[in-house]
Amino acid sequence: MWVRAMYKYHTVALSVAPKRAALAQAQSQLDATLAELAAAQAKLQAVEASIRSLESQYAEATAKKETLAQQVAECTVKLTRAEKLIGGLGGEKSRWQATVEQLALDMENVVGDVVVAAGCIAYSGPFTPAFRQLLQQEWTALLQAASVPHTPGTSLIGTLQDPQKAREWSLAGLPSDATSLENGIIVSKARRWPLMIDPQGQANKWIKAMEKAAGLEVVKMLDKDFLRTLENAVRFGRPVMAENVGESLEAALEPLLLKQTFKQVAAHSLLRMLSHTCEPAHTDRLYDDQLQGGSEVIKIGDNVVPYHPDFRFYMTSKLANPHYPPEVSVKVSLLNFYITPEGLEEQLLDTTVVQERPDLSEMKASLMVNNAHMKAELSLLEDTILQMLSASQGNILDDEDLINTLAVSKATSNDIASKVEEAERTEQEIDDAREQYRPVAIRASLLFFCIADLAGVDPMYQYSLSWFVALFLRTVQATPEAESVAERSRALNEAFTYALFINVCRSLFEAHKLMYSFLLAIKILQNRKEIDPVEWRFLLSGVTLGTVASLPNPAPRWLTDKSWTQILHLSSLPTFQSLAANFAQQSGAFQAVFDSNEAHEVPLPEPWNSSLNSFQKLAVLRCLRPDKVSLAIQSFVAEHLGAQFTEPPPFNLAGAFLDSSNTTPLIFVLSPGADPMADLLKLADELRFAKKFEKVSLGQGQGPKAEKVLLAGMEKGQWVCLQNCHLAVSWMPTLERIVEAISGDTCHKDFRLWLTSMPSPGFPAPLLQRGVKMTLEPPKGLKANMLRTYTRFSEAYLHECAKPAEWRRLLFGLSLFHAVVQDRRKFGPLGWNIRYDFTDGDLGVSLTQMRMFLDEYADIPFRVLRFLVTEINYGGRVTDDKDRRLINNLVTGFVGPQVLDPGYNFSASGAYQSLDLEMVTDYIDAIKAFPAMPKPEIFGLHENADITCDQNETYNLFSTILALQPRVSGGGAASREDTILHLCETISAKVAAPFDVDHLQKQYPATYQESMNTVLVQEALRYNALLEVVAASLKECAKAVKGLVVMSPSLEAVSNSMYDNQVPELWASKAYPSLKPLSSWVTDLQQRVQFIQRWAEHGTPPVYWISGFFFPQAFLTGTVQNFARKNAFAIDTVSFEFQIMDQLKEAECTAGPSDGCYIKGLFIEGARWDSDQHMLAESQPKELFTEMPMVWLKPVQHRKASEQQIYHCPMYKTLTRAGTLSTTGHSTNFVMYVELPSDLPESHWINRGVALFTSLDF
Repeated sequence: MWVRAMYKYHTVALSVAPKRAALAQAQSQLDATLAELAAAQAKLQAVEASIRSLESQYAEATAKKETLAQQVAECTVKLTRAEKLIGGLGGEKSRWQATVEQLALDMENVVGDVVVAAGCIAYSGPFTPAFRQLLQQEWTALLQAASVPHTPGTSLIGTLQDPQKAREWSLAGLPSDATSLENGIIVSKARRWPLMIDPQGQANKWIKAMEKAAGLEVVKMLDKDFLRTLENAVRFGRPVMAENVGESLEAALEPLLLKQTFKQVAAHSLLRMLSHTCEPAHTDRLYDDQLQGGSEVIKIGDNVVPYHPDFRFYMTSKLANPHYPPEVSVKVSLLNFYITPEGLEEQLLDTTVVQERPDLSEMKASLMVNNAHMKAELSLLEDTILQMLSASQGNILDDEDLINTLAVSKATSNDIASKVEEAERTEQEIDDAREQYRPVAIRASLLFFCIADLAGVDPMYQYSLSWFVALFLRTVQATPEAESVAERSRALNEAFTYALFINVCRSLFEAHKLMYSFLLAIKILQNRKEIDPVEWRFLLSGVTLGTVASLPNPAPRWLTDKSWTQILHLSSLPTFQSLAANFAQQSGAFQAVFDSNEAHEVPLPEPWNSSLNSFQKLAVLRCLRPDKVSLAIQSFVAEHLGAQFTEPPPFNLAGAFLDSSNTTPLIFVLSPGADPMADLLKLADELRFAKKFEKVSLGQGQGPKAEKVLLAGMEKGQWVCLQNCHLAVSWMPTLERIVEAISGDTCHKDFRLWLTSMPSPGFPAPLLQRGVKMTLEPPKGLKANMLRTYTRFSEAYLHECAKPAEWRRLLFGLSLFHAVVQDRRKFGPLGWNIRYDFTDGDLGVSLTQMRMFLDEYADIPFRVLRFLVTEINYGGRVTDDKDRRLINNLVTGFVGPQVLDPGYNFSASGAYQSLDLEMVTDYIDAIKAFPAMPKPEIFGLHENADITCDQNETYNLFSTILALQPRVSGGGAASREDTILHLCETISAKVAAPFDVDHLQKQYPATYQESMNTVLVQEALRYNALLEVVAASLKECAKAVKGLVVMSPSLEAVSNSMYDNQVPELWASKAYPSLKPLSSWVTDLQQRVQFIQRWAEHGTPPVYWISGFFFPQAFLTGTVQNFARKNAFAIDTVSFEFQIMDQLKEAECTAGPSDGCYIKGLFIEGARWDSDQHMLAESQPKELFTEMPMVWLKPVQHRKASEQQIYHCPMYKTLTRAGTLSTTGHSTNFVMYVELPSDLPESHWINRGVALFTSLDF
């Protein structure tokens, strides 16, 4: 085995050895090769390392290149963006710099500016533009005094106006004047809901347009579902406007007005909270959490309603001058939206241009809308840019969106700015063209405010702005074209002024038509600066507020003291400085004016005739002949407006009907004795509506019936007449609601609503403003009255009697009597103490009775007939015993046997004769021949009665206009406040201190023998009560004007009356009856107090000034008592005997009579005392009042009636004559009858209206 192994080993070794040699050789070769390979690999590694190094360097170079390229790109982009940014904002630099500076200044002044703005919002809303401006000036002055920074001339508009919002308001119908813009700001900023005083409907229209998109709910306080509508609006966040709000508000509105909202916890949450059994502190925390999460609610009435934050509430009132109590004022934001002249002028200018140049109007409207949109878009873009700039972080150039937005915005902004600038240039060109029609707008605006003032004359004189604008449009359309704009404007002014005159006159009473024409002329001249405001005030009041010289009357024989005092007042004005002195030099020339029957046409003495204009001559005529001023005013109106403005159109019912529609009521404004039914039924018959005519006489319980008839009439197209609306004032709100709900689409086109009413403040103003108003009065004048009476008679009526001839004569006489007693009222208290409303019914009943007596009695019972006429038919209205005496006396001249005599004259001149004609037409022809202006003789009065009548007409006209004047001074006159303060000081200095009554009672004790002691003390007590009131009110009024105390309504009334030279009602209520103006009243009070003072100091006077007694009846009783006690007579057996001491001078009278007393201070009207004949005599021409001589009141026991012919002359305290029965049993005016001897029958003086007075009205 071993051998074999060895052998095998050997064999193998032999074969392996060469292989091992070859292996060694190969190994050596391999090692050599590997060595070479290692060397080569080392070289390769070195090369690769070099390559990697190069690649690394390349990569770094490439990265650096890319970085630099990227930086180049970014720099390029930033350069581009920078160019865009610089280009975009470069133009804003100067503006933004100015804005920044302004903002910095505003921030510095913000406190003062906001204080003024807040004050305006809180307090200025109810006031007029002038007073608002005054408030702002005062507040600014206080800021300056307190060194509070503020913008000079800061205002509400300057501080809070948003121009974009203002443009939106303007487009919605808000007038463009400053006051309306202030109101808009207050509405949007005030915390309280606005209550807008809006008689012209401007605010109403604006709110409706502004809130239309928000779903505005329009309601009225009287609506049945008012609260329900309000609750729904509060719940869903809709705006609500309550229209026609009165002077009080519903109590249910209080939580809403005060915004008394509260959080309400949901019921399930509250139960869950209460179910917890945790500690009280935890329960409270849970409750607070529930409240924070609860809904906001408010209580309206009995319901709790969710309160939506978008809810808005507006209130408007149609009342022109409401008086809201403090409890209402503090809950709302009161705003005066009464249209301003500037605002109305712009509206009327737009209206005119729409009619005259519709192309300009459309272009203007389009430009306004486009400008508003473009400016709004521009503002939005600016806001966007600023917002993005402020929100940008880091490098502004890195914000690509900002840069791109800025570029686009700037391009758009530049485009809009250029368009806006171009549009504004075009708008300016349009405005320049529109300005050519400015005179038309100015005139129309003046006329509107002229008729708006008329509501102060009569509550029925109400005219809406919509009615005014509609009339303006009709006039513009009806006026013929002209060659130039200037001629067209002149034609439009003339046409519209006359059209307005015609339409307004239709709704005015006769007494106010001349006043209206005069106001039109004055308004136009005031706008031209041709009327001096101080001269205007003198013309109205007869006094000036400056210092008046004290010069003696140069012509006492014919010139009254009243006229001379007015001349002195007039001479204190610059234009008339030398009038008083010149009057003394040329008294004869002025007397020629005074004596002329046509004084208004007589030229004044030079230099006055040439230096004064027609208006200033009115002031002179007022002093000399006030009775001719009305005629002079007619001439003045004819000179400045045209003669047609002095001729009011006649009543035309058919014309008024044409101006109406099914939604426009026709309103008859009645005066006593007028009945429109005959004319209305005649028109209904002519238009074939007699069978479709329904009427309801309103009164208690008639409202539901009237409402039913109204609804049926609207459905069937009937005419409905509601009579006597003034008797159903409580139902008028319901009528207003029904009429305002009438829609032209749903109401029958033939439906017409006719309303009749006496003047009443309870008649709804909206109905008056939207309706066609017509005044209806009995014929004015004796001739017109007779014509009206006879046109109603038929031929058969003249012959339907058993005694036709007597019937016709007595019919004429009684008809003339009816006309006389009616037309006698124009003479005022001289005609009748009380103005009685005699009607055609009085005449109708009297005629029926007279015909019955003629038919049934052979001999006519004239006494019975006169008794029925004067004591029953007419006398049933006559309540004054002196008037009853007069009517019984008058009727004897018209109903008596003498009337049956052919040729009997009812007057001395023969102008009115008893007629017996066969035909009605013959009577009418005879009546037409009557004088147009009857002389006073037909009324039984003296020729001077015409002067009294004309004077009353003049003074009534001036006093009415004076009451309409604004309570401010004009021109260079002192301010109203300064004037009132001066009057307070002046009157206080003149008013004496109260009497020392205790001292008087000791000095003049009440004794049985001397009743005058008691009279003196009582007079002192009465005067003390007056003096104390005067002194206290003057002191408080001065404080109120200075702002030291509240200006209460009573103090305001005192200051207004003083400014108008009238006695304040506060004083008059404590004073004796007097008609004197304030200046004369104060002088009279001084003289009265001095009379009592002299009596107290020097004992019983020899002659008593009866005018100085507060209560003359007590003095007369005391005189009788002294005589009765002296002689131990029963006082009821003693009466006065009257002796006129025309030969005794007061200076010669050093002691009184042994019995009775002497009195002075009486004036007589309607007659005079003839000292030569010692009896009554006819008045001298133009001598209205004469002073009576002293009268001896001589007590006599069992005095027998005088055998001499006498006149029982009534004595009154004032010229009004009428009085009321006081608690003492005496009249407040009538004193007693004085027997005056006469050579004429008493009936003559009764008809004359002769009376004595203790005081005149000057």
